[in-house]
Amino acid sequence: MKMRWRAAVLLMVPFVLQGCGFGNNGASENMDEPPEEVTEEIEWEDLESGENEENKAEESVAEEEQTSEDEKEGETVERELYLLDEDGMVVPQTFTLPKTDGVLKQSLEHLVAEGPVTSMLPNGFQAVLPPGTEVDVRLTEDGTAVTDFSSEFRDYNPEHEQAVLQAVTWTLTQFDNVKEVSFQINGYEQETMPVNDTPIGESYSRADGINLENGQVSDMTNSDSVTVYFLSQNGENSYYVPVTRRVAAQEDGNMLEAAMQELVRGPAPESPLFDVLREGTSLTENAQMQEETASLFFNEGLLTEEEGTAISEEALQAITLSATEIEGVENVELNVEGAEEVVRVNGESLEEPLARPALVNDDVS
Repeated sequence: MKMRWRAAVLLMVPFVLQGCGFGNNGASENMDEPPEEVTEEIEWEDLESGENEENKAEESVAEEEQTSEDEKEGETVERELYLLDEDGMVVPQTFTLPKTDGVLKQSLEHLVAEGPVTSMLPNGFQAVLPPGTEVDVRLTEDGTAVTDFSSEFRDYNPEHEQAVLQAVTWTLTQFDNVKEVSFQINGYEQETMPVNDTPIGESYSRADGINLENGQVSDMTNSDSVTVYFLSQNGENSYYVPVTRRVAAQEDGNMLEAAMQELVRGPAPESPLFDVLREGTSLTENAQMQEETASLFFNEGLLTEEEGTAISEEALQAITLSATEIEGVENVELNVEGAEEVVRVNGESLEEPLARPALVNDDVS
């Protein structure tokens, strides 16, 4: 049984003694009357009840927060990490990672050798950042991911310097709100890479390229760059590799046409990559743009030998990936000379324009 306590607060007002002492009766009669006792009763049971209600409210909020955390726990999301393959090419691979708010830092942490990505690496691939590298990253309002690495960042193989620069940049710029990447080591800005002094400038972006080739351009100052996709093979598994080539400056600004010409040209003779288009494939008309859709026109060489009227999935993927690397291209419409209808090898008609896949090497085998 709860005990009910009452607390009394007694307010005393000093009184003035008149006369010569406490024993003087006259003085007692003339003495100011003391004030009545003023008390304030406090119901401790009521206080205790109020505290209980407050505690219950706090416990409810804590339970809701814990529930929210529990709901996040176990959720996953697919991300692209740019890794190094056996041929030294920087290649996107798809991984299922825990869902988190800090996606930029998480992505960088999964580029560290002997880090969390180790058990997930496909055969023949390796992470690009040196073991023990600690990372941090913040995003500015203008879309620059400011990366900050620990001193271990300097310990990479000098031959892989451009691969490190490209892998970090392309991994972070897979996110729509990241436009470019700047580099720091222990808080100090880096305008060049720390080993071979590869230029970075204030920042690096996808416009600076990946797996760089000079192509057939001799005048580098009067040139543009395009990125196209070819195939590579690792055992029984194939995957797409982006390659950036220098091409002659496009006076009419038709970068899309230049990119398709490089895709038709195929991999360089010394390259370990494979062509995705049949020999004899060519463009019959200039590429056209209508809003965000690119219309491309090929001869019948684009069609597979087996079906004669269909386009292989590898060709479709490479064309779409290469075309949508051009700024402003979101969809691709394919036209084949002499074919009333363009179909896939599985017989499905290509009635609607193709959109870029969310992940480059998600379902490649």
